[in-house]
Amino acid sequence: MMRNYRRIAVRRIAGALGAEIEGVDLARGIDAETAGEVRQALLDHLVIFLREQECTPAQQLAFAKHFGAPMAYPQLKGLPEMPLITPVVKLEHERHNFGGVWHSDTTYLDEPPMGSMLLAREVPPFGGDTLFANQYLAYEALSEGLKRTLDGLKGVSSSAKAEVSRTREDRLKEAGQELKVLTAEHPLVRTHPETGAKALYTSDAHTVRIAGWTDVESEPLLRYLWAHQTRPEFTCRFAWRVGSLAFWDNRAAMHNPVNDYHGHRRVMHRITLAGDRPR
Repeated sequence: MMRNYRRIAVRRIAGALGAEIEGVDLARGIDAETAGEVRQALLDHLVIFLREQECTPAQQLAFAKHFGAPMAYPQLKGLPEMPLITPVVKLEHERHNFGGVWHSDTTYLDEPPMGSMLLAREVPPFGGDTLFANQYLAYEALSEGLKRTLDGLKGVSSSAKAEVSRTREDRLKEAGQELKVLTAEHPLVRTHPETGAKALYTSDAHTVRIAGWTDVESEPLLRYLWAHQTRPEFTCRFAWRVGSLAFWDNRAAMHNPVNDYHGHRRVMHRITLAGDRPR
């Protein structure tokens, strides 16, 4: 969708989703009109990217507050001086990266976040890109029969699925925290509260089964959906530089940080924005 913006410039980076935004400086702050245009760009493109942002954690947090209420990331500590900003770190010796599988954020919460912001502080000399996938398109591409089958079904999400917890467990051990298992049930197809469009809402990272179904019954359908959700034509890919910021709509986009930079350090600052109960 082409829109006329007064305060920002928007350039699509792929056919499915994703756009780079110009005209925003986190260090200088933004006014309400600019924030409104940024939010509209997010709704239109599901993930937006800002380059060359030289800002402090406080300035990043001030920018995030234009779009929602920052919330603590479950089971991880934030920065000592800014607890609502979570450092996402892969160290040189680690083999697993945080959240390194296709997912929507923390669907094991009763009210998962509406969106997340990630700001690159240190990046490897190569690799470390992030993939994003449009879940409106994934739903629209399903047959009418499968759409009817999914209507009313709920997925059971758990924080315990091992693929995304290894690095988190390392961080928790370092902090002396105990890992708690969180679970929640949400529709496999959710309706976006702002756009009214339907999106697939499940992932191999967190969904363990369909509510009311056994694991054996659930697995074939879920595995079909997980493969379907990330078809290449539904995706975009973002290459990070220091100062790059990504802001994605967790209600309609999945993401997957590519783990292809072993032996190098990657440090990101993440802000999570509170959401509502999926419907």
